[in-house]
Amino acid sequence: MSEVTAEMIERGRGLDPQTATQKRRLGARVREARERLTTSDTGYRGADLELLRAYAETRVNSAVSAVALILMMSFLALYWVPSQRIIVWLVLAFSSLILCYGTAKNLLGREDSKITVKEWRTKFVATELIHGFVWAGVAATLLSVGDPNARTLVICMMLMSSAFNTMVTATIPAAVYAAILPASVASVAYIAVAARGAQTIAPLVAMVAASQVFFYVLARRFHQLASESLFFRAEKNELIAELEQAKANSDEARRRSEEANLAKSRFLATMSHELRTPLNAILGFSEVLKNELFGPHSNPAYKEYSSDIHSSGQHLLMLINEILDLSRVEAGRYELKEESVSLVNVAQECRHLLTIRAQKRDINLVEALEPNMPRIWVDERAVRQVILNLLTNAIKFTPQGGQVTLKVGWTSAGGQYVAIKDTGPGIPEEEIAVVMASFGRGTLAQKNADEGTGLGLPIVKGLVELHGGQFMLKSKVREGTEAIVIFPPQRVMNALPKFETPTAQSAARRTAA
Repeated sequence: MSEVTAEMIERGRGLDPQTATQKRRLGARVREARERLTTSDTGYRGADLELLRAYAETRVNSAVSAVALILMMSFLALYWVPSQRIIVWLVLAFSSLILCYGTAKNLLGREDSKITVKEWRTKFVATELIHGFVWAGVAATLLSVGDPNARTLVICMMLMSSAFNTMVTATIPAAVYAAILPASVASVAYIAVAARGAQTIAPLVAMVAASQVFFYVLARRFHQLASESLFFRAEKNELIAELEQAKANSDEARRRSEEANLAKSRFLATMSHELRTPLNAILGFSEVLKNELFGPHSNPAYKEYSSDIHSSGQHLLMLINEILDLSRVEAGRYELKEESVSLVNVAQECRHLLTIRAQKRDINLVEALEPNMPRIWVDERAVRQVILNLLTNAIKFTPQGGQVTLKVGWTSAGGQYVAIKDTGPGIPEEEIAVVMASFGRGTLAQKNADEGTGLGLPIVKGLVELHGGQFMLKSKVREGTEAIVIFPPQRVMNALPKFETPTAQSAARRTAA
């Protein structure tokens, strides 16, 4: 475990430069994600920018298809119109297409911060309007042709160009109207002039009008779907950014908590050591005064006071030792001195040490020990402290005339366990987590037992987990409590085969021969 340094304490007061930079970047991403929905000319700048870029990408990617459509119209119109007029229209059509393509390409090469939504939307609407008027010129080019096939060609090409431009400009509704409105008006005017007096004029006009309305509705639907998709994506990005910010805050809080916990454990360990030094002197001198080693006291009250001082010092020493053990366990500085230990023998010794205390409270100590159990590889001092703490708690919380049962046996997995069960008041289920925490004490325990520090069970849990074991606490109100300590099978030492000397081996061979 690393030591607490001044730099770590200083970092606990403020962020280190690297973490502060990371938090600033995450904060900027959060603000940017929020601005995508809250700061623009229309109230949705981020979404508007995405719609503009979607239009620009579609216009650029559809350039080849647009060229093919223009060339097809030109080749078909050559059948009725002189080539000079077709060339003029081709020049105008390609010029307007290049204008649309160049404007879209220019937008794609700019950064979002340098784009004004209204300005670029106006540019796109203007270029599409020019391109739409060029397509409307097809009707003027073929207006003087009386062939019904030419009329069919104009209507079909106008509908094709309207459908194509609707798909290209769907993300900008105003651009859709600018692209197909001139062609729609030109188509209706062409039918009214070219098919004047014909019985089919009304159905043709109705067909063109219905198709244009359909294109308008289709374009709005595309725009709505694109907008909703962008809004959902922006909200997702915002949530992701906020989650990252929350994770960064959580990591920072965890780092500070770990450093504070390390500093606390270091402080407790240091202060416990510094307190025990003068406390030992207090215990020694108070014991001398209590036992009257240098002669009797002139006043009997002095002996009583020295006895109180000695008992208070012992209580304080016990508390300091518990705090020191807990701080070492929590800080990971508790070193196990493992050796071969008989769990049954340790349990019997602990029961023997507490027999007098149990007899004073008229409590019956019962043993249920499994015979012939192999030894286990553990820290004997830690195991002894675990059993003593649990037995002490059981005796303390058991009323007079009660019973405490000490069991040692095998687990189903091949490990060994120690179970201590009492007939005390028990612990409510919702308070088990409280008593397992440092300085935690249950409500019933406070009413029915002597005051304690609330460190016994946390120390037991920490020491057992250091051995890779498991500590469980089972309790029912008015029925008692059972504490179970389980050591894993890896701790159990299997019996080794009998060692035979070379002489014994030779004798065994001669006997066999």
